[in-house]
Amino acid sequence: MLEIKGLCKTYPDGTAALQQLQLSAGTGMFGLLGPNGAGKSSLLRTIATLQQPDSGELWFDAMDLRQQPTELRRQLGYLPQQFGVYPHMSCRALLEHIAILKGVVNKACRQQQINQLLELTNLTAFAHKAVANFSGGMRQRFGIAQALLGDPALIILDEPTAGLDPEERQRLYNLLVGVSKNRLVLLSTHIVDDIEQLCSQVAILQAGRILVQGQTEALIQPLQGKVWLAYGDNTVLPASSLVLSSTYQRGVLLQRFYHQQPQPLFQSTVANLQDRYFLELLQHREAQQ
Repeated sequence: MLEIKGLCKTYPDGTAALQQLQLSAGTGMFGLLGPNGAGKSSLLRTIATLQQPDSGELWFDAMDLRQQPTELRRQLGYLPQQFGVYPHMSCRALLEHIAILKGVVNKACRQQQINQLLELTNLTAFAHKAVANFSGGMRQRFGIAQALLGDPALIILDEPTAGLDPEERQRLYNLLVGVSKNRLVLLSTHIVDDIEQLCSQVAILQAGRILVQGQTEALIQPLQGKVWLAYGDNTVLPASSLVLSSTYQRGVLLQRFYHQQPQPLFQSTVANLQDRYFLELLQHREAQQ
């Protein structure tokens, strides 16, 4: 169980990245949603003990992360948005090095883990190639493999599908669903639909704060019967409507809008997590005006 209370972090340039942030997450996949600059990466770096907060409490399974960062790192798998590698080390050699740093000292156990992770991330054929020469997608798969070394209790993934094609992304998510059954996986991504499919829990961030968090289905449910479809460029929406998204379907403008009252002139549609996400951002912006 991860418990965060009153977390604050302001950078030297005055950017308030985290502001009195509160979060609670149990076992399973927990999704973090928010626009660029919302504080997602700052939050993940703080949980990973890569930076100290200015104030607040961080607890994971009764460990005070501010006082016991080393204890957390022994149980942590972390994939940042960007990471470097040793230029001349092969994929297998680098995984060996990282596994030893993580405390996997038994050689047979280490080899078994590495072989399994190479297979899971589709890198077996490239095990003896230098990671520095990998393509973007291959390097990302290597990053996922190293994050899973040592059987961590907490896995943090910051935009893990960057550079992955659709098949690779599906393979990764199938893997994450399996490994999250007995541990906490924090997943930050811009792909809202992926979080809706994968994560039983979700939090929406904006300006360093949690706007809302909870069970994914429970966050969507209040919008059912209140999301409508409008087709065409010249459609006049009802007063007090909030446009959640505007896209094109075969060249025709399609708007999803939120209205609490029945709208007989418009088609009702099933609400989804993206609707809740955009509604929270719109309401937050309106509150700030």
